[in-house]
This record gives sequence, C-alpha cells and structure tokens, in this order.
Amino acid sequence: MLTENDAAQVFDTILSIPGMNEPVRIDLKISRKNVLLLHHVIERGLLENNSSPSMLLRRTAQENIQEIKQLSADCLARAGLTELHEKLAGLGTEKNSKS
Repeated sequence: MLTENDAAQVFDTILSIPGMNEPVRIDLKISRKNVLLLHHVIERGLLENNSSPSMLLRRTAQENIQEIKQLSADCLARAGLTELHEKLAGLGTEKNSKS
C-alpha cells in the first residue's frame, strides 16, 4: 500500500505528463437527469468540509478546480437546468434551517 507521500508523488507525476494541460473535445450526450446528478456529484466532491479533501484535490491547482466548477455550471446551463438546480438547492437550505 502506498504511503501518503508516495501517492502524492504518483499524482504529481501523472499530472505533469506532457499534454495533460492540452484541451480535448468531448462530444457527450447524456440525459438532463444525469447532468443534474453530475453537477451535484461535482459540487459535493469539491466542497471543503470537516473531512480533508482527497489527495488528488490537495495536489490540484485552484485554477483547475475553478475550471471543473465552471464546466459543471456550463453543463447545467446547456441542459437548461440552472434555475431548477437553484430552486432545488433552496429547498435543501430551507429544510436545514427549519430543523
């Protein structure tokens, strides 16, 4: 099993491979339901909470994390789900504030 330092070195090596910063075109067709779920997973995965972020996120530049957040928001917008997502998020905060 890798130690945390070994894992960090592996991630750094993978992220520094030539061409890793080159943009790629991905033609992706998924349902609106899966766009909403994907956005939720990305949002939850990037949240900083009491638990420490994954090794990969700790080794990732903030600009790359911002790109992922923007990609997620763009997917919502292209699927026409931005307003729905905001309303669903509002329902979650209302429920938490009433508890």
